[in-house]
Amino acid sequence: MKSRALVGLFLSAIALCILSNTACAQLYVSQQSPNGNRVGEYDAITGAAINANFITGLNNPFSLALSGNDLFVAEFSAQRVGKYDATTGAAINASFITGLTPAAVALSGNNLFVTNYGPFGTVGKYDATTGAAINASFITGTNFPVSLALSGNNLFVGNNSVGTVSKFDATTGAGGPFFGGVSDPLGLALFGNNLFVSDGGASRVAEYDATTGALINPTFITGVSGPSGLAILGNNLFVASNVAGTVREYNAITGALINPNFITGLNQPAGLAFQVQAVPEPSTWAVSALCFAALLFRRFSRRPKRLVNI
Repeated sequence: MKSRALVGLFLSAIALCILSNTACAQLYVSQQSPNGNRVGEYDAITGAAINANFITGLNNPFSLALSGNDLFVAEFSAQRVGKYDATTGAAINASFITGLTPAAVALSGNNLFVTNYGPFGTVGKYDATTGAAINASFITGTNFPVSLALSGNNLFVGNNSVGTVSKFDATTGAGGPFFGGVSDPLGLALFGNNLFVSDGGASRVAEYDATTGALINPTFITGVSGPSGLAILGNNLFVASNVAGTVREYNAITGALINPNFITGLNQPAGLAFQVQAVPEPSTWAVSALCFAALLFRRFSRRPKRLVNI
């Protein structure tokens, strides 16, 4: 019976990871407050804690970015970007990039973009493998740059004090202001050609056209206390509520609330990042794996019980 149960669990796990639309994923959440100062790891489907203390000993961690098995953490007050193992949480290099006040990080291939917060803020470009500066002042003239998002070759920057979002070429750095009217653009996320902006000052998430900058819906999501980090998984939009200490889940197409308490009990959550385990189409090896597991289950279920001599 024990063998049957193990094989049954194996079959169920494969079916869940392979046949679900969201595959298998983890959600990393940074927490800023003195009672937080850590990065937690959670199940991206259920919100259950995998390891609430995945990375500890941080100093005001704000933004997160993932590249393969590398997790980058922007520590605002420690004035550094750390690089950590996304599986174990172990530090690869806690001082991967230093000498700046990082509010946001974003990745494009092997390029790591980092904002340097301030009235004459910059966005630097760094080598994501070595941490070496490619151009520490890749983009200049931003104003308290607090958030980043990438879509293809377009780099979007949220400017905190002036309430604008700028758009730049991720290769050349050319660009400038894109649209205004956002009091506190603490988080940016892209869903197709839609750019979501969390407005911390207005307790809302607004929706814009990522090509033209036109406002699509100023109140796509409302009633969120201190919305900060945003992240997309499938058709779902996740919003960190910095004041309420929660991560909320919404439909990224309609804005409908799915789960107001997807994750609770957090201390000023700020940055969100997903790690998705890529799975091939079920038409390839996945079906074979399922069939193999089914055969194992069938075989074990027919084995006679072993006699035990007493």
